[in-house]
Amino acid sequence: MNTFDSIKIVLYRKDDLKYQIASEIINKSVEKKKKIYEFHDENDLSLKILELKKKFNSKEVLILKEFMGRKFQKCPGSPNVICCNYYLLNTCFNCLFNCTYCFLNSYLNSYGIVQFVNLEELAELIKSHCADINHAVRIGTGEFTDSLMFDDMTSIANNLIESTSSIPNLFLEFKTKSSNIDHLEHIQHKGNTVIAWSVNTQANIDLYEEGASNINERIDAAVKVQKWGFNTAFHFDPIIKYNNFIEEYFEVIDLMASRLDPSRIIWISLGCFRYSPGFKDIIKNSFPEEKLTVEEMFPGCDGKYRYLAPDRTEIFKKFKEKIQHYFPDVFIYLCMEDSEIWHKVFNKNYSESNDLENDFNMYLLEKFMK
Repeated sequence: MNTFDSIKIVLYRKDDLKYQIASEIINKSVEKKKKIYEFHDENDLSLKILELKKKFNSKEVLILKEFMGRKFQKCPGSPNVICCNYYLLNTCFNCLFNCTYCFLNSYLNSYGIVQFVNLEELAELIKSHCADINHAVRIGTGEFTDSLMFDDMTSIANNLIESTSSIPNLFLEFKTKSSNIDHLEHIQHKGNTVIAWSVNTQANIDLYEEGASNINERIDAAVKVQKWGFNTAFHFDPIIKYNNFIEEYFEVIDLMASRLDPSRIIWISLGCFRYSPGFKDIIKNSFPEEKLTVEEMFPGCDGKYRYLAPDRTEIFKKFKEKIQHYFPDVFIYLCMEDSEIWHKVFNKNYSESNDLENDFNMYLLEKFMK
């Protein structure tokens, strides 16, 4: 599994050492004898990146810089589909893992892992948002990066959990493909924190999730954090078709059932592989041996290419039945699917995303907020 030790080059701006994240990462980089380069402005950074591209791949370079955009926002979702109305914290861009299907591959000009350093106000942004809301609020950090890949270096999760654990309606999710969780063991006040894993079959992990932990390591990590008192969640997304894929996904669910405490699993999401127009050419260029796009796929109602609707419906039905067999009380939801699929799989008549959010809130209120 790739970790902070996989980073070979760290770039920083001297003025940014006033931020705790920047100063700690630079200090730890010195201890680990990494190559450290200072840049003075964006032009200087661009010149240094041009040179580094000749010798190092994008996953080996860490860039520390301020982020001047929105640090807190609602998940943009996709048009014409049902979304869960999740909220995002933007803490980093790109990650240590080289997943073939990752939408971040669409950013052709992106180079390096960009760790934002000016994050001191994140806890206050969360508190302000939750202050006048009486229903559950789900917020996560894993949209544009992996939440825990080197959190032992940044302490972002530790600081946010400790700072916001007293908010009764907050469900703060840290989604990962890593097993980097040992630094979370001694957090005293956990609130409703959710440590979540993207899960897949080992065949798909081997083919499409380069550098990530294997499925046994992810389940082992989930067992640990449950014992420490954390809630957990799991995301079967993307579900990728191949010969006997259902049987192998079901083996993963069997493994989860044999190892995990069902009362500590708070939600499970399902989503089939999908991609935006133009993405096929991008991943073909970067991953010429990939087999993801050989399946018959057509544009859906949001313009993304997807497996045929009858195939997705059948996949989701089978997953739902299998998961409910072991985890009957867990909230299962579809990630960015249309209302027709929702009706066929769950017999839910969702006409808009608020309908899903309302059901989600009722579940969380009943099970975790009383």
